[in-house]
Amino acid sequence: MIEGVGRYGFTSVVTTADIITSTPTLWPFTSPQSYTSYARPLPQPIYNPSSTSPTHLTISSVFVFADPRDWALDIQLITDVLLSQGGVVGTTRSRFLARQENPAPHVPLYFSNPDLQWASQYHLPRLGQGGFKAAFMGVWGAIHRGIPLEEKTIGKPSRETFEFAEKRLRKHRQKLLGTHKGAALGLRKVYMVGDNPLSDIQGGNDYSSPFGSVWDTILVRTGVYNDSEVPPHKPKVTVDGVWDAVKWALIREGWPTDEIEKLSVDDT
Repeated sequence: MIEGVGRYGFTSVVTTADIITSTPTLWPFTSPQSYTSYARPLPQPIYNPSSTSPTHLTISSVFVFADPRDWALDIQLITDVLLSQGGVVGTTRSRFLARQENPAPHVPLYFSNPDLQWASQYHLPRLGQGGFKAAFMGVWGAIHRGIPLEEKTIGKPSRETFEFAEKRLRKHRQKLLGTHKGAALGLRKVYMVGDNPLSDIQGGNDYSSPFGSVWDTILVRTGVYNDSEVPPHKPKVTVDGVWDAVKWALIREGWPTDEIEKLSVDDT
């Protein structure tokens, strides 16, 4: 994961594994040995009242990049960091000061995926990062009543995610077409295909392109789709699978049926 984070431009990264292996007492219900294979030494020690170190581990932002493996450990650690003095792990700021009318902001907190559930090999949907976020918000509200929590969630259905996707599509389209006369027409239509009405369909329906392209949403009856529920966000059409979505989009774009069927035969 560290290598992946580095590709986003972050040069100083500390993970839960790094912290719990250096300070096992931070959460005594987790075995640090399960993290040692990929944990790294901390750049500075964690503060404690008897510490003689001139510097201590300071966190400037908290990013939840993926679904946590140990929810309890991560909820405890995020809570510690957000209530610390300036992000110095092991310190805590006064709850009285935190409840003042204009309290100093806590360390920024970012989530990368709001999906409450996702589809795995198990026959029922599993809790995703949205479930972890809900659990954290519940614990925060129960313990720290009156202290505002500021967080930013990226990922579907956020506008930032769809705008980023459109920019990538435009760039890829330009590369494919090159100097072809169609390149000058721009990206006019995008079909958003997904199985989750609360992320895929909501995001596609709500997105207003700054480039003028029109987005249509296609819900597929796979993944977390539940045919016993009415989708809270209505798609343009609902189909059985991804290939059905592709065929529907091609028909809408005026492709001859025999050409589409030929693609289907070639694909098999």
